[in-house]
Amino acid sequence: MRLGLALGYWGRGPDTGHVPLAREAERLGYDSVWTAESWGSDAFTPLTWIAAHTSTIKLGTAVAQMAARSPAATAMHALTLDHLSGGRVLLGLGLSGPQVVEGWYGRPFPKSPLTATREYVDVVRRVLRRDGPVAVDGRFHPLPYRGPDGTGLGKPLKPITHPLRPGLPVLLGAEGPKNVAQTTRIADGWLPLYWAPSRPEVYGDAVRELPEGFLVAAMARVKVCDDVAEGLLPVKAMLGFYIGGMGHAARNFHADLMARMGYEREARRVQELFLAGRREEAVLAVPDAFADEISLVGPRERIAERLEAWRAGPVTDLLALSPDPHTLRVLAELNS
Repeated sequence: MRLGLALGYWGRGPDTGHVPLAREAERLGYDSVWTAESWGSDAFTPLTWIAAHTSTIKLGTAVAQMAARSPAATAMHALTLDHLSGGRVLLGLGLSGPQVVEGWYGRPFPKSPLTATREYVDVVRRVLRRDGPVAVDGRFHPLPYRGPDGTGLGKPLKPITHPLRPGLPVLLGAEGPKNVAQTTRIADGWLPLYWAPSRPEVYGDAVRELPEGFLVAAMARVKVCDDVAEGLLPVKAMLGFYIGGMGHAARNFHADLMARMGYEREARRVQELFLAGRREEAVLAVPDAFADEISLVGPRERIAERLEAWRAGPVTDLLALSPDPHTLRVLAELNS
């Protein structure tokens, strides 16, 4: 199992520790470093900065939001950074949810998410292959555009720039069983959310028989500490925000996933508290047991024991969400 460093997205401003962390991870033998985006910092620009200060570590987006860019624009970002970094990009994509897609990006959330995702990946792959002008008769991502409000003058094009790697890896963030099953068919890897080694069944049967060479890059908070409950507080804060605020009360994919993992009553309570403005109570309402099973937190010996369960499953890459150089070093030692 390879190790990756997950940096997430910025809060109020850039974190000056990200480049030193990425360089330390590279020195320790970590295989990859990952950035994210929501409705603030983008995923690609910080990776470009990190690329300029590193030489071997792979550069992943976990995830770049599909609604933020057309698939052709996303492919342009990926092929540009792949050239600048010497072929180190791992392109992780995610659909997000209706609240963000419609509220921030000003686009309709697709009524057929599986079809929209499949078309998006198809366009990205065609651009990166550069084996001809890209023409796709798609429902969500047609190229050229043929809508009634267009000029009708669009023509199929192929990228001026020759991609460095036509087979640049594409990974998808997927939560529902049907989405995960499609991901195993159309992508090179999967970025699961809330991975618990003891509960692979919540993602469906596709997890049991993955294609050869398929990447499963699971993110987890990692923290070496004596007090497990205290170490889990950042995990609970993240869960409180995602489950309570990252979606509508009636349609929140994160809350639905928590419910499928056996915490339905608790998930709805977290939503209720968060949406009522009682955010601190919402965080405290996240069960320690749930936060713990998707994390690696506690003394070195406890993490070493729990790491075995991660190694025994389908995870090929553990993406450590840890801003702590000491924790990164301990994890590298335990995984060696």
